[in-house]
Amino acid sequence: MADTDWPGCGKSLKGVILDMCGVLYDSGEGGGVAITGSIEAVKKLKASDLQLRFCTNETQLNREAFVDKLKRLGFDISVSEVFSPAPAAVAVLKERGFRPHLLVYDGLLPEFDSVDKTNPNCVVIGDAAEKFTYQNLNEAFRVLIGLEKPVLFSLGGGRYYKEGDGLALDVGAYMKALEYACDLKAEVVGKPSPTFFQSVLNDMGLQPHEALMIGDDLVNDVGGAQNCGMKGLQVRTGKYRSSDERHSTVTADGTVDDLAQAVDMILKQRH
Repeated sequence: MADTDWPGCGKSLKGVILDMCGVLYDSGEGGGVAITGSIEAVKKLKASDLQLRFCTNETQLNREAFVDKLKRLGFDISVSEVFSPAPAAVAVLKERGFRPHLLVYDGLLPEFDSVDKTNPNCVVIGDAAEKFTYQNLNEAFRVLIGLEKPVLFSLGGGRYYKEGDGLALDVGAYMKALEYACDLKAEVVGKPSPTFFQSVLNDMGLQPHEALMIGDDLVNDVGGAQNCGMKGLQVRTGKYRSSDERHSTVTADGTVDDLAQAVDMILKQRH
């Protein structure tokens, strides 16, 4: 059931931003599985007068491969609609003259082909999965600790996400380990960074109050969007836990069972 205090903002909306993992699909072997009703929900949004974008912290595949995976699951999605941390990080690295040591999943490496990686003066970490070995983390630590002014970029700040066989540690846990070891604060490129959310709004040409973020992560999806001036709606799929609704610092503007229910409510309000 949807919460009765779900925000009645449907009529004023001009755009919707969807998280992907945990909202559209659950990760797992073979590319994962679409969450019930999510494929049709995306179709309904695309058939409406609302702008639609997809905002993900996916960092195991480049955007092209990631979108291909979602298409195989049945989603109508194009690369230009998807905002992910790696391209944003590449832009920051080039703009500020950084040469990264990369601790990322092999599938993401092509995103950084255009960046100089000789004699690294920063570290970039993403969801490296099994690449998060002691040896690889220690190598990243040694790069950082050897710099006069160490800089750590993290492609997201999530604590965990939903896999087909249960929850899995996300990049934020390893980011915190390097922060602690090197006595520094990482720069997050991706959710919940306000700059990341603002880049999506800029692409749609919308003001924050004209857009709604829908995600399963209370802090990074909902809280990140709210900090940018948007409303944030949480779905009870993916990594959602009942304790989220009693969180000490973040309260969703509304909570619904799944994306299908959220879309039906939004479209109903617009008629």
